[in-house]
Amino acid sequence: MSLPISCHTNEFGTLGQIDPSHLAEIAKQGYKSVINNRPDFEEGPNQPRNVDIQAQAEALGLNYAYLPVIAGAITPEQVVQMARLLKTMPEPILAFCRSGARSTNLYHMALQVR
Repeated sequence: MSLPISCHTNEFGTLGQIDPSHLAEIAKQGYKSVINNRPDFEEGPNQPRNVDIQAQAEALGLNYAYLPVIAGAITPEQVVQMARLLKTMPEPILAFCRSGARSTNLYHMALQVR
């Protein structure tokens, strides 16, 4: 199964909600790091939990970060934290949220941090 990853650069891509079973394909596509920008239970109890996604990512040797943000309410501190992750995590990096839009917005804001 091919995941609909939006490749912004060779080092960064975004995707909508994933579940633990998607991580093998993400690793196969060459990603080294995953950033989860979606708060747990945002969509209710059926949404895959961060802890489960993180456990599978780490089992596959992927670096993982949890930086949940609320759409339309991204804080300056979250932008700085995202910029730090982009500078320190092994590339390429994949960030995800519900649709990929919030991760994309956070990425573009983080690029402005010097």
